[in-house]
Amino acid sequence: MKIGVYICHCGTNIAGVIDVEELRKYAETLPGVSIAKTYTYMCSEPGQRLIKEDIEEKRVNRVVIAACSPLLHEITFRRVLKEAGLNPYLLEIANIREHNSWVHMEEPEKALEKAKDAVRIAVAKVSLLKPVEPEIIEVGKNVLVIGGGIAGITASLDLADAGFKVYLVEKTPSIGGHMAMLDKTFPTMDCSQCILTPKMVAVARHPNITLMTYSEVIDIDGFVGNFKVKILKKPRYVDENKCTACGECAKVCPVQVPDEFNAGLGWRKAIYIPFPQAVPNTYVLDDENCLGLTPMACGECLKACDAKAINLDARPEIIELDIDTIIVATGFEPYDPTQDEQYGYGVYQDVITALEMERMLNAAGPTGGKVVRPSNLEIPKKIAYVQCVGSRDMRRNKYCSRICCMYAMKQATQLKEKYPDIEVYIFYIDIRAFGKGYEEFYWRAQEKGIFFIRGKVSEIWRDKKEGKLVVRVEDTLTGRVIEEKFDMVVLSIGMTPGADTEKIRKLLKIPVGPDGFFLEAHPKLRPVDTIVDGIFICGTATGPKDIVDTVAQAKAAASSAAALMSAGRTIIEPYFAIVDERLCSGCGTCISVCPFNAIKLVEWTAKVNKALCKGCGACAASCPSNAITVENFSDEQIIAQIRQVRVH
Repeated sequence: MKIGVYICHCGTNIAGVIDVEELRKYAETLPGVSIAKTYTYMCSEPGQRLIKEDIEEKRVNRVVIAACSPLLHEITFRRVLKEAGLNPYLLEIANIREHNSWVHMEEPEKALEKAKDAVRIAVAKVSLLKPVEPEIIEVGKNVLVIGGGIAGITASLDLADAGFKVYLVEKTPSIGGHMAMLDKTFPTMDCSQCILTPKMVAVARHPNITLMTYSEVIDIDGFVGNFKVKILKKPRYVDENKCTACGECAKVCPVQVPDEFNAGLGWRKAIYIPFPQAVPNTYVLDDENCLGLTPMACGECLKACDAKAINLDARPEIIELDIDTIIVATGFEPYDPTQDEQYGYGVYQDVITALEMERMLNAAGPTGGKVVRPSNLEIPKKIAYVQCVGSRDMRRNKYCSRICCMYAMKQATQLKEKYPDIEVYIFYIDIRAFGKGYEEFYWRAQEKGIFFIRGKVSEIWRDKKEGKLVVRVEDTLTGRVIEEKFDMVVLSIGMTPGADTEKIRKLLKIPVGPDGFFLEAHPKLRPVDTIVDGIFICGTATGPKDIVDTVAQAKAAASSAAALMSAGRTIIEPYFAIVDERLCSGCGTCISVCPFNAIKLVEWTAKVNKALCKGCGACAASCPSNAITVENFSDEQIIAQIRQVRVH
C-alpha cells in the first residue's frame, strides 16, 4: 500500500489558518502513507502534475487530497488519477477548507487538530478502497422539454437547430408563458411580444419540434437514455388543422368567464383563443365552463363553425414517448397577495397587482392601454407602488424575487410617459438594480420625476370621505411616519414556485430547495444540472430571475443536454448498491425505502438498476439480511473511518 497525501494551501484559505507543514509531517506518520506533500494550489496544473508524477513513477497507488469540498474538485482529481494510469476511484477527499479552516478562523490550533483527524480518517478509508468501474449507458437524440414559456421555447429552438428531436409539452392552450402577458421589457423598453412572437412561431414551424399544447406529463419511468414518458393530451374540442380562427364560434357563445390571460380584468368566452398571438392560433373549448358538450345543451358554436372544426366527441389521449434527456422549464406562479391582509388586496378595488397593471398598460389588454381605477374607471392622478409583496418576508418567502424593483420602475416610467402629470411613488426596502443597464434605468426613472421612499408599507385603508387609499409607511431615511392618499395602489408581487413543481418533483425524483424551487446539483459549477442524470432545469423553475438570466440558463440547459446526447453515451458513477443474492430474502424492504425507484424484485430477489441508483445507502441501512452494500462504502470501510475518530 502506497498512499500519497496531498495538502492544498488554497492560497490563504487553508494555509492562513492551518499549519499545513505541520499537517504534512503528521500525515507522513500515518500507516500506509509513503508520500505527503503540500502545494499552494493543488488543483492547478503544477499541483496536478505533482500527483501525476508520483503515480507514474509508482511511488503512489492510493491518493488522499486534503483541500476543499469534493463538490468542487473531486472530478478534477479523478481525472488526474485516470490520466496517470490509476483507477480514478482510488481517491478520498479530506475537506479541510469548508469543514475546517473557514469555520475555525479564530482557532488555528483546534483547526490543525481537526485537519489531522480528517486526514487520518481519509487515509483509513482509502487504504480499503477497491478499483471500481463506472457504467456506460447509450444515449440517443430525443429530448423532452416541460414548459412552454420563454425558457422552454429557447431551449427547444437551440436543441432543434442542433439537429435533436424535441418534444415540447405545455399545459395551457398556447406557448408563451408569463412573458406573453408583458407589455414592455426592461431596461430596453422594447415590446415583449415583438421579441417573443417570432420565437413562438418558429417553434410551431420547426421540423424537429413536436409541439404538444394543452398537455401534461403524467408519468415518467426509466433513466437517462431510456426515459419512458406518458403525456396526457387534453381535448381542445377544436381541430387545429381545420380551425381558421374566424371567431364566429366565440361570437355566439353565451358564456363569459374571467380572462386569466388578462389577470381577471377582462372576460372571455367558453370557446376562445388565449391571446391574439397564441401558438397554435386556434380556438379551444373550456369544458369546465361550457354549458354542455352536447348539441342538446347548447351547440351554438357547432352551428356557427363553417369549417366544421368543432368536435364535441373528442376525448383525452395518452401519448407514450421514448426520451433520452429532459429539460424542466415549468416557470413560476405570481405571489397571491390576498394572504397579506394589511394591503387590502381583494378588499379595495383600487389595490391591484403589478401583473394587472401590466395588462392595463398593454394596448391589447382589457382597457386598450388606458390605465383606469377599477372602482370608477377614471384615470388615476396619484399611484403608489408597494415593493417586496411576497418577497423578503420572514413570514412568507425569505428570498428576493429580483425583478420587482425593475418592473415597478418600468411601469412607473410608462405611466409618466402616458400621463405626464401623474404622480408615482415607489415604497421600497432596498432598490436592487443588478443587471446590465439596470442601474442606469434606475437613474432615468428618477429623472422622470418618480418619487422613491425607503420604507416598508405597514397598512393600507380607504378614506371614507374621499374614497382614496391611505398608505401608512415609515420613511426609514428620515424616521418620519407617512400617511399619504392615493387613487391606486399597485402591489409589486414576487415569484413563487410553479403550481406543478411538487408533481414534477415526484415524477422526476429531483429535489427542491427550502424556497420550494427546483434544486440544482451545484449552485456554481452545475447550475442547470440535477442529481438525476439526464435531467436539467432552467429558468424560473430554479428560482426568481429576469428574462435575460432565464434565456441564458435555458441556453445552458440546452447545451448541457446537447453535449450529453452528442456524446452518444454517459457514464454512471460506480457508487451504486450491490445485492448479494445468496443473502437476499426477497422481503422488499429495500424497495419501500428507495427514493429513486431503483430496485425491483425479480424472482424474489432484489435487483438494482445501476442507472437509477444514486448510492444513497437507504437500502443497505434497512436490509434485514445485510444483503446490500454500496460500492466503496462497505461496512469495513466505514468502520475503519469511525475507529479513527478521536474525542477531543
